[in-house]
Amino acid sequence: MGFPCSHHPPQATARVIPTPPPAEVAASDDSLAPEELVRYSRHIGLEEVGEDGQRRLKRASVLIVGAGGLGSPAALYLAAAGVGHLGIVDYDTVDLTNLQRQLLHDTNHVGQRKTSSARARLGAINPLVHVETIDEELSAANALDIIGAYDVVIDGTDNFKTRYLTNDACVLLGKPNVYGSILRFQGQASVFATPDAPCYRCLFPEPPPPGLVPSCAEAGVLGVLPGLVGTIQATEAIKIILGIGETLAGRLLLIDALRMSFRAIRLRRDPTCPACGTGEIRSLVDCDEFCATRSPASGQASGRGVDGVQETTPRDLADRVRRGDAIDLIDVREPYEWRIARIDGARLIPLGQLASAVQEIPRDRDIVLYCHHGFRSRTAAEFLVERGFRRVWNLSGGIDRWSTDVDPTVATY
Repeated sequence: MGFPCSHHPPQATARVIPTPPPAEVAASDDSLAPEELVRYSRHIGLEEVGEDGQRRLKRASVLIVGAGGLGSPAALYLAAAGVGHLGIVDYDTVDLTNLQRQLLHDTNHVGQRKTSSARARLGAINPLVHVETIDEELSAANALDIIGAYDVVIDGTDNFKTRYLTNDACVLLGKPNVYGSILRFQGQASVFATPDAPCYRCLFPEPPPPGLVPSCAEAGVLGVLPGLVGTIQATEAIKIILGIGETLAGRLLLIDALRMSFRAIRLRRDPTCPACGTGEIRSLVDCDEFCATRSPASGQASGRGVDGVQETTPRDLADRVRRGDAIDLIDVREPYEWRIARIDGARLIPLGQLASAVQEIPRDRDIVLYCHHGFRSRTAAEFLVERGFRRVWNLSGGIDRWSTDVDPTVATY
């Protein structure tokens, strides 16, 4: 399954109207000004590009969905390459944890909108490129309008909802979808939704059950890996615009950074695919409408969750603590995470040490387990349930949601 990364709650939405491009770029013809001939001379010197190719790049428009780990290198290289019109869709703000890999942003931009930070950075890289920033969450209501205005789409998304939406919109509009995905030390890249190639749904017909694929916030990601994959996405977009080489359409590139290995597997279009096969999907729906289940961080109430594990929300847990209920609150994160933030009254048993510490856990009281976002703690809860524990709950959304819903003094990371 393609890998997601962490996703933050939406901010107020607003589309930023782009400033006009420089006069020499906005001219009705696409001739290259003297400054552009110098700036792009290393491109122009390539037989496969030349002046005609550089003018083609200047005329082209690319939409980058997500100004995060993948979108950062893709946007930087496309701007440097002279792609005339870049669109950046993101509604998040810059967080300190982003700076390890999201090179569009820097320390001074923490707390600012990612689109604002991206616009400033890309303008510094190449003021001849027209940048449009779109401070909206991509949704079924706006995706066709936004994506329809561009020639090529870069999928830099960090969640399955937006990934499936991007794919379906690209199929409906006939726009190439340059896909990338990362997790820990591994990455994937491909080109979907071209005339003879499969789409993302051919490979992954439906989103995975909640908790099956952890986020990058939960599992971690090597900081340079999105730079590698995002640069590959930029390369594919440039090749599509120029019509040169062989793209990754019909192939899935698998990257293992630990072994520094690259392997491509062939993909075929699925004739039963509801998007690009049967054409069953004729309009867009948001993920919540076609996903059978919801993420524990999305607002699931307390009760029996997937795999028989009981879920409790932060507010429910806080109420139980205030009542004085006897609860054994166990943090299954790593020691470094414990040092960043913790919930009062908890004790630390890292997930990797749970098996050896199981005898220390009482069976005659309620047990609530938590981690960062609720994935590792669900694994821990399943482990205890399998060993006969019956009074076990997983904290839905983890300490991150506890900070949002109950105690904002608990640090987020």
